[in-house]
Amino acid sequence: MNPSLFECAVAATAFKLLLIPAYKSTDFEVHRNWLAITHSLPVSEWYYEVYSSTHLNSILRNPITDSRFPFTVLENLRMDPRLPPFFAAFEWALSQFARFFDPEMLKVENLNYSSIQTVYFQRLSVIATELLLVYALHLYIRTTGDAVRRCAHAAALSILFSPGLLVIDHIHFQYNGFLYGILFLSLILAQNRRTLLPSGILFAALLCFKHIYLYLAPAYFVYLLRAYCMDDSIFDIKFWNLAKLGGSVIAVFAAAFGPFVYMGQMGQVVARMFPFSRGLCHAYWAPNVWAIYSFADRVLILIAPKLGLSVNTSALSSATRGLVGDTSFAVLPDITPRTTFFLTLFFQLLSLIKLFLHPTPPVFLSSLTLCAYASFLFSWHVHEKAILLILLPLSLLVLSSRRFLSAFRPLAVAGHVSLFPLLFTPAEFPIKTVYTLLWLLVFLVAFDMLAPAAEGRSWLLDRFAQLYCIVAVPLVVYTSAVHQWVWGAKWEFVPMMFVSSYSALGVVGSWVGFMYLYFVA
Repeated sequence: MNPSLFECAVAATAFKLLLIPAYKSTDFEVHRNWLAITHSLPVSEWYYEVYSSTHLNSILRNPITDSRFPFTVLENLRMDPRLPPFFAAFEWALSQFARFFDPEMLKVENLNYSSIQTVYFQRLSVIATELLLVYALHLYIRTTGDAVRRCAHAAALSILFSPGLLVIDHIHFQYNGFLYGILFLSLILAQNRRTLLPSGILFAALLCFKHIYLYLAPAYFVYLLRAYCMDDSIFDIKFWNLAKLGGSVIAVFAAAFGPFVYMGQMGQVVARMFPFSRGLCHAYWAPNVWAIYSFADRVLILIAPKLGLSVNTSALSSATRGLVGDTSFAVLPDITPRTTFFLTLFFQLLSLIKLFLHPTPPVFLSSLTLCAYASFLFSWHVHEKAILLILLPLSLLVLSSRRFLSAFRPLAVAGHVSLFPLLFTPAEFPIKTVYTLLWLLVFLVAFDMLAPAAEGRSWLLDRFAQLYCIVAVPLVVYTSAVHQWVWGAKWEFVPMMFVSSYSALGVVGSWVGFMYLYFVA
């Protein structure tokens, strides 16, 4: 007998409750700071909050750092891009409940504040708001046909138990669960032409919660324009539908940003949301093309004298750190934000052309996934956590055809293994490794059993997926245990570099395979 989604949600929640005392990153303090700012300060100061010199001196005397990551909480607060206004309003709403747990957490001056009550409140708020994701998965199962409901149930459970969400939200600390709940509700509504308008409204609201979902916006724009605002002929425009969609989206953005436009603060809000002064790579390289590029630069530094290549000595330490303005490479040419923008746009347009010509729900979901791939692989200053933008939507596709499994397997391994360096404390090591291994074993085997047979599979992609998964095992063992045992504190960044670069190969290989299936198979 298969366990129901409700039973699995209860079990997952019980497990997450056990993780309340677990390690938490500086993001925990960032969100506590958000609670304090939105509760204590007027809206006009939400995007301008500045600590007094006394408060700065206090935190500098007692900084909290993530070992191996070159940021104090203060630097994180200074550099963390403020999220859009709807998320600020969400934090304000949470603060109305937080005051019943511990009013001290809502004081802006209480930097690094993490009382037991504060920890419990913030952890429980993540669990509670994730119920929206559970509801979205329930609706996804209910709206699928009887013939594929078993596959939809398996896909929903894989998302519910996602190691990525567990690591990022319930240990590292963020609020991604309820945001993906909004995304999945929008995707579900997009499957039916009668609910395309509310789908677009929900996605517009999602952008006002977290602007990272702009990665997916081109697919939404093309699909809604073609499927909702046009008939079969692109010259037959439904002007009333166009007006309704455009008016609704404008209304959503006006509700979010209108007060800041009125106060003359829109420039400040945009500057905080899009910090292009940051470096190309994050402190820990996200597993994308620029991780491979950075790794190649590191290798070329070693062999440059033999090859007669010039080395920019001032950049020897910069390519491995995502500090503000830190974008230089020692041997390879520097990458500019404009370069990353045009590469991202080019590879997104490739999938959008097919979507424009064939605006069907399966093509839309595939194109949306490819837009996420392109943005993750080529964008400027990508965070490793953004891998969920590819992993979770692709989970809805993988059981529609067995051929997608070959692209999903290396992505599932690479995506989850790339998150391991986020949790570097010994207590969390067995949690992240055992839990992820069990998830991979259970769901990859289940997907292999459930996925319907299909023509157009690639033998080369299948072999790559198998080999990649096999090599990942010794890599994790070396980077997690052997390296420290052999080298101690020396070459501390090397394990993360190996994990990031190898994970990048998996993501790139998965992307190439999925592109092939999308266009050719």
